[in-house]
Amino acid sequence: MKITRIINNNVVCAVNERRQEMMLLGSGIGFQKKKGDDVDTEKIEKEFFLKSKNVTGKLYALLAQIPMEYIRVSDSIIQYAKQSLDKELNENIYLTLTDHINFAVSRYKQGMNFNNALLSEIKAFYANEYRVALKALDMINQEFNITLPEDEAGFIALHIVNAELGSEMEDTMKITQLIQKVLNIIRYQFKIHFNESSLHYSRLITHLKFFAYRLFNNTVMKSNDNDFLHIIKEKYKLEYQCSLRIAQLIRVDYGKELTEDELVYLTVHIKRVTDEERD
Repeated sequence: MKITRIINNNVVCAVNERRQEMMLLGSGIGFQKKKGDDVDTEKIEKEFFLKSKNVTGKLYALLAQIPMEYIRVSDSIIQYAKQSLDKELNENIYLTLTDHINFAVSRYKQGMNFNNALLSEIKAFYANEYRVALKALDMINQEFNITLPEDEAGFIALHIVNAELGSEMEDTMKITQLIQKVLNIIRYQFKIHFNESSLHYSRLITHLKFFAYRLFNNTVMKSNDNDFLHIIKEKYKLEYQCSLRIAQLIRVDYGKELTEDELVYLTVHIKRVTDEERD
C-alpha cells in the first residue's frame, strides 16, 4: 500500500492494490513519512473505507486537529451500535460523533457541562439508541479517564438516530419535539396515560419518528387506496378528529399540510394505542 496523504503522525491516507482509497490509523504510522512511501503494515491498528468523499474530506480536516483516540473510540461506539441495533448507520456519523466526543471532552475539562433539555424525550422515544449511548458513555469515560454526565448519553443517542434516519441533528431535534407535541394531544384528548413498555406504544413512536422525518424532508405518503381511507375515517371518528388536531398543530407550528394518507395512518395508530390504554 502506498501513502497518498499524511494527516498527522498517527493517521494517513493510502491506496491498496485494488486502487481503493482508505484511511489508516496507527501509532506513528505517518511519522517521518511522505506521499508515495510504502505503508508500514505492522503499525496499522484500524482501516476505514468511506464512500462519501465529502465526509472523508471533512473527517481528514478534523483528524488533523485532534488525537487519534477520538476516532478510535468513536469507531468502537459505531461498531457496537451497529451490532446492538442490527442497523446500518449513515457513515456521516464518523464525522459528527467524533467531533461531538472531542467537543464534549474539551467542555468537561473546562468545567462546562451542557444540560440536555430533551433527555426525558430521548429516553422515551429512542430507548434502544439510549441504551447504546449509555454504553458509549462508559467507553468514552474509560478512554479519557473522565466522568461525563448522563446528558451526554442523550446527545450521543441523537447522533445514532441521525445516522439511522440519514438526517441532520437539527431535524432530529425537531422530530423529537414534534413527537412530544403529538403525544400530548393524544394524551389530552383521550385522558390517558401511556404504557411506555407496551407494543402499541412502541409502534406509535416508530410511526411518529418516520412520520416526522417525512414531514421535515417533504416526502409524501400516498397509497391511492381511497376505500381504505374512507372506512378508517368513518369507523374511527374520534381518533380521526384527533389526527385533525395534530394536523392543525403542524399547520400552525411548521407551516406544513398533512395528506389524507398521513392522517388516516396516524388515526390507525392512535386507535390501537388508545384502545390498549382503555382496556
